[in-house]
Amino acid sequence: MTRWGFSNRVAVMEPELSALEEKLSLLVQRLKTLREENRDLRQQIASRTDENVRVGEKLAAAKARIEALLKQIPETES
Repeated sequence: MTRWGFSNRVAVMEPELSALEEKLSLLVQRLKTLREENRDLRQQIASRTDENVRVGEKLAAAKARIEALLKQIPETES
């Protein structure tokens, strides 16, 4: 292939290459955004999991206290 032939092909492909470059740039930016969102969501999940454990512990303690109080109530005779 002659030098002119190669240059001509490159010139013809330039708009396509530019469009592809722009699409790749957008894809890379979207990937970065999704990774950041994913990191944030993982942190939220960890936080909610810890919160659920604490709430579960509080519920268990409240249940134990209520059961203890119920045992102190004398049974009525009918």
